[in-house]
Amino acid sequence: MKNSKTADVANIYKLDGRVPLGKAIPFGLQHILAMFVSNLTPITIIAAAGGLGQAEVAILLQNAMFVAGIATLIQLYPIWKIGSRLPIVMGISFTFVTVLSTVAANYGYPAVIGAVLVGGILEGTLGLLAKYWKKIISPIVAASVVTAIGYSLFTVGARSFGGGYTEDFGSAENLILGTITLIVCLIWNIKAKGYLKQLSVLVGLIVGYIVAIFMGKVDLSIILSGGIVSLPKLMPYVPEFHWGAIFSVAIIFLVSAAETIGDTTAMASSGLKREISVKEITGSLACDGYASAFSSLLGCPPVTSFSQNVGLIAMTKVVNRFTIMTGAVCMILAGLLPPVGNFFASLPESVLGGCTLMMFGTILTSGIEMLAKAGFTQRNITIAALSLSIGIGFTAASETEIWHIFPEILQSVFSANVVAVVFVVSIILNLTLPKNMEIKPIA
Repeated sequence: MKNSKTADVANIYKLDGRVPLGKAIPFGLQHILAMFVSNLTPITIIAAAGGLGQAEVAILLQNAMFVAGIATLIQLYPIWKIGSRLPIVMGISFTFVTVLSTVAANYGYPAVIGAVLVGGILEGTLGLLAKYWKKIISPIVAASVVTAIGYSLFTVGARSFGGGYTEDFGSAENLILGTITLIVCLIWNIKAKGYLKQLSVLVGLIVGYIVAIFMGKVDLSIILSGGIVSLPKLMPYVPEFHWGAIFSVAIIFLVSAAETIGDTTAMASSGLKREISVKEITGSLACDGYASAFSSLLGCPPVTSFSQNVGLIAMTKVVNRFTIMTGAVCMILAGLLPPVGNFFASLPESVLGGCTLMMFGTILTSGIEMLAKAGFTQRNITIAALSLSIGIGFTAASETEIWHIFPEILQSVFSANVVAVVFVVSIILNLTLPKNMEIKPIA
């Protein structure tokens, strides 16, 4: 019988264990490709709001790839109590886009850096103290948040499928490209045998990329732009501290912490088939926060766990830390070697969307599975039903005006963030509802 010390491709389904490097790299690369575009997009949006030029944005994009790789390595191989020792892939968070764009527009980009630095330290410290407050995140709360995360990603997948935030969104070319990628993923998943079956996303991305080249959707000229080797630039901006900006961003860090708990819980449930431990939550949140503080020193927005990769793990069951580590190293190299980063960045959104639709759906089903494990007691049903109905209903694009009477800061946090609303409502219900709500028959 082979043990975890022997290099064996079967170890990809184990948290620890050696995997032959040639076999590990494709699986690690699959994770990076799944989140690469999403890792860079928030920076371009926030930088645009802050009035940064193209050259400045290029520096931040390079730094973002480097930071994401380092943060992922810390999650995989903790430093002290910072890191979960779980296969969590980190990247620049979408959760902060709205509030940081507002901060950048009102105070300037240096204020973004200052607020992220303070907020990151706050979340990291709260993470280290998780054992004192973790109990309020009961299984039904975590299950509701994970379900909300899955739901919230559906529109992200659809947006990518249609071509992303571009002028030709929904064009026939984008839809055809997304459809081809999706079909390739499905066919590979059906026809492939053994461990090769788990490479469906990577194969779909490769085929989609090749088709995109022939369709003229890829600009290969940018790959060698920016030189061969370039080191990340430390402190491209001097942080500025504004209390209004800090307060707004700190609130979003709490929301991000809830998402991280949900992602980590979903990963443990779907990938490891067990409940998350307090130690793992502590490490995950601490890494989330302190890595975000480090990210600010490189001029970048906060980093957080990527739900896309949780979905990939749920679908493939590939949880090996060494395997994911090879992907993190690729991300670091992308931050040091501009051609590598430019190559990944040239991946069309519609190709990515074709691969992510099924992945995101897998997260939702993981949440449903967690709801079942928590138990369908009257109390749990009430918490899940009310938190999800309020969260989904009150943040739907057509209904966001319901928040107009609330202060602007609350609108920016909750009006379009289903995860934040579900988290807050489920926490309140979990703390206030009677412990026993079962319907008793009348004697």
